[in-house]
Amino acid sequence: MIAIIGGGVTGLSAAWWLARAGHPVTVFERFIVGWEASGRNGGGATHYQSPLFHEEQRLWPMMDELLGYPTEYRRRRIVINLTQEDEARYRSMALLTRAMGYDSEELDIKQLRELAPLVTEQALSAQYFHFGGHANPQRTVQAYAWALQDHGGRILQHTGVDGFVTRNGRVVEILAGGHSHGCDAVVIAAGPQTAPLLAQLGVDLPLAAARAEMIVTEALPLMPVGGVDGNGLYGRQTLRGNLAYGGGPHEWLDDDAYRQPARPTTPLLRNLSARLATLFPRAAHARVLRSWAGIIENTPDGRPVIDRLSSPDNVTVATLSSVGFGLSPATGRAIAELVTTGACSFADIAKLGLGRFAGLPADWRAARGWQALVPA
Repeated sequence: MIAIIGGGVTGLSAAWWLARAGHPVTVFERFIVGWEASGRNGGGATHYQSPLFHEEQRLWPMMDELLGYPTEYRRRRIVINLTQEDEARYRSMALLTRAMGYDSEELDIKQLRELAPLVTEQALSAQYFHFGGHANPQRTVQAYAWALQDHGGRILQHTGVDGFVTRNGRVVEILAGGHSHGCDAVVIAAGPQTAPLLAQLGVDLPLAAARAEMIVTEALPLMPVGGVDGNGLYGRQTLRGNLAYGGGPHEWLDDDAYRQPARPTTPLLRNLSARLATLFPRAAHARVLRSWAGIIENTPDGRPVIDRLSSPDNVTVATLSSVGFGLSPATGRAIAELVTTGACSFADIAKLGLGRFAGLPADWRAARGWQALVPA
């Protein structure tokens, strides 16, 4: 049995790829699937700086068919430039991705208003990316979970992992839910909980946890292109017309904060609402229906860690550093190959190895200012 610790999109995708290849898989999730960042994000799928980008773009248009359940994936994305810094950054992104073979164009205000009529007229310009896109995080989590179960995989919710039994340099049992579960291989993809779990195996993974928040408005008329970013916000217009957006400022948390579910805060809700009204002034009248928060993990350099350990040699670690949702189809396939063959066949993921943090100073969080605020 292959044990997957973590029922977010990364763990569920890896479990699904393994199960569809015929491997017995059990997912252990301490809350319910998609409870943390996987169900609380903007749904974006445009990670051009990742070595898994090409596979991300190849797979997403196929995922509804492959899974057999809807993800509500929609291709294309618009980025609004409100400042000269925005223009420089996203023109650079457009040039880079064109060189990689992906189409984009710069929109003037008239073209922008035709595709996204709710946006501000104060925009300097916009980049229209004919790739990338977005999906519904909740629907996608459900799709992974149901497809995994269709292939015989098991999901144990409300079953946190307490420890491991090792023998001869391998993990042979998972201690979870008051029971021992024998295993042949382990994937640890448990968000901010990944670091303390690895610590039990004598492995150091530097992570900092932060609380991220999303808001959802009442339904508005559908725009021709629903994936629109800008003003520091990321998100999408749902198929019902709601605007679902987040984008910080994230609140850095203590190392033990992952033990409790995150809760929204009124100041951050106001901050997000004000910036959303600036980006979409024709939606400023819309009421915020709900908000939710989740805990995301961040590595020191902001890049994921996807690696199979040398000791214990049957453990694969995956922490996506805030970009897990969009990359999940490709990440799951890469993890499945690491588990079964020890290498990823379709992308060079060497730079995502854990070894790059060897020698990292113990006070790295303080050096970056990534420390939890102490109440006065």
